[in-house]
Amino acid sequence: MIALGIVTATVVAFVLSSVYYAAATPLERRAVGDAALDRGRPRPWKVLTELLRTATVASVFAWIAHQTGDVGVSHTVVLALITWIGFPFVLLTGSVIWEKVHPATAALHAGDWLMKLLLIAVIVGLLH
Repeated sequence: MIALGIVTATVVAFVLSSVYYAAATPLERRAVGDAALDRGRPRPWKVLTELLRTATVASVFAWIAHQTGDVGVSHTVVLALITWIGFPFVLLTGSVIWEKVHPATAALHAGDWLMKLLLIAVIVGLLH
């Protein structure tokens, strides 16, 4: 059943992330101006790579949740929030401080990561 959760989380997270970026990119463009990347329509190899990256995150998250001994939804959601703070949030704030990434771009990516992790947490919690 966990494999079904990982596959489901991967596909749903990919689709919602695509919708998220389509909706949020214009906001980033307004904040960043000409410095905003034109992400355009991704090539097939990028789509496949992103699906593999998302499957990796979902698999690792499911493994960590399983190791804690509690894979219920409330536990996995808390784990997702802690994981988000400990990894994407820390890495993205570092990119703003050290790599001069515009805060709006980092916020865009942080929102995507939060959404993905929470979605993965709920699906893994429901389909464990």
